[in-house]
Amino acid sequence: MFCDVVVSVHDSRPENPLPDLRLDRPFPALVEFIDKLDLSTMPKKEHNHTPFLAIIYKYMEQWKKEHNGQLPLRNKSEFKDLIRSGILIHENGVPELEENFEEAIKNVNIALVPSQMSSEVRTLFEDKNANNLTKESCNFWVTVRAIKEFVENEGEGLLPVRGSIPDMFADTERYVQLQKIYRQKADEDAVAVFQHAERLLRDIGRPKTDLTELTVKHFCRNASFLRVIRCRSLQEEYEPSTASIGDIATYLEMGDNEIIFYVLLRAVDRFFAEFGRYPGYYDDQMEMDISKLKSCLCKLLQEWEINQFNVDDYIQEFCRYGGAELHSIASFVGGCAAQEVIKLITKQFIPLNNTFIFNGIKQTSSTFQL
Repeated sequence: MFCDVVVSVHDSRPENPLPDLRLDRPFPALVEFIDKLDLSTMPKKEHNHTPFLAIIYKYMEQWKKEHNGQLPLRNKSEFKDLIRSGILIHENGVPELEENFEEAIKNVNIALVPSQMSSEVRTLFEDKNANNLTKESCNFWVTVRAIKEFVENEGEGLLPVRGSIPDMFADTERYVQLQKIYRQKADEDAVAVFQHAERLLRDIGRPKTDLTELTVKHFCRNASFLRVIRCRSLQEEYEPSTASIGDIATYLEMGDNEIIFYVLLRAVDRFFAEFGRYPGYYDDQMEMDISKLKSCLCKLLQEWEINQFNVDDYIQEFCRYGGAELHSIASFVGGCAAQEVIKLITKQFIPLNNTFIFNGIKQTSSTFQL
């Protein structure tokens, strides 16, 4: 089974995004909060309930002092050992069980991810729709431009802070303080972006009420996950002059993959257009239909200037099922299509682009941009 999904603009969110911690480029309020914490003098209870963000930042600053300001991006094992050295030692010489320090060591890789924009977001900022706003520009592009101007000014090269932090082993008071610090910074960034958006709307002759502060805040919270997916139309896919024939040929040369079903289904479409029925629909014409479908496939490959290949087993199977629709397969593909519709309506999560093929024999699926 295969289906095509065509969509123009979409903003999406991954299911398991990395947290936006900014430990490598901390904002003033975060630095002020952490600098007030002194791991060397605080009581034991406070020590083993200090949020792991503060622990990683403290030892990151120590590492930078000892390594000419460099972050431990290539020496993470040594950096973990440095953090481990901060665990309190019991009077009998055995290290204390401090879950927050173990949590810090476990989250080093996440915390050290550089604060930077993804290539997808940079592509949005360079898009002509963002750089040439008109009165007809949709709110998406106005907001993208506003975020871009924030990045170039107040953000100092960074996107607005997301404003959320992961769960962690910590006392309630300091964890809530951290939450408030990140949330307040996110709110400040969103206000700055909204001001840019209001000015842009005014410049293109539109009322500032076209964009609400709540909408802009939502965009800022998901700025790292904004995407534009420009799918090809079915006409472009089927027109020989615009079809992605080179990509199809490359996929076929790669060997065993689902693209062969796409090619055969295109041959089946040609068969149906010529004979008004699906191959194998009548049992007494099975052998004739196998020959006819093979002929349709040969003509299709000749038009695409792709070398012939042996798919006799596949052709026989296509004719054997005679255009039947198995309930389980139809249900699965229908569910996939419904899921994509929900994505497009809610404008959340990344949609398929653009041809999805499900192999019911192997229980595998693939997506091809054709």
